[in-house]
Amino acid sequence: MEPLVKEATTKTPYLNFNSNNGHIQIEGKSIPENPHNLFDPILEWLDKYSINPSPVTKVEIKLDYFNTSSSVFLLSVFKKLKTIYSQNNDTNISWYCNKNDEDMIEAGEDYQSIVGIPIQIIEV
Repeated sequence: MEPLVKEATTKTPYLNFNSNNGHIQIEGKSIPENPHNLFDPILEWLDKYSINPSPVTKVEIKLDYFNTSSSVFLLSVFKKLKTIYSQNNDTNISWYCNKNDEDMIEAGEDYQSIVGIPIQIIEV
């Protein structure tokens, strides 16, 4: 399966989704003008990946900021990850945020609560 890699822009995060090693990265700012352009390829990639995931899936999310439309799509991303997790696959999700950013800490905790999968909140 082809990796999904996109460089960051001023409005979209860096993406690196690699099925060979099971490493998934989202890093930067997510305020796209059209969130479907950013997130539809991610959701399609995760659908394909969930059919035959790596033995270990390591997810690193390091968002500085995301808007409301991105938050809705991020929930969809977490639901796809729950599918992988629910198939008894080792799925490690890390949510990185500034230790002083209570909104981002709370967002990570909310996703964990809503979706029901473990998310490690890492304050830096």
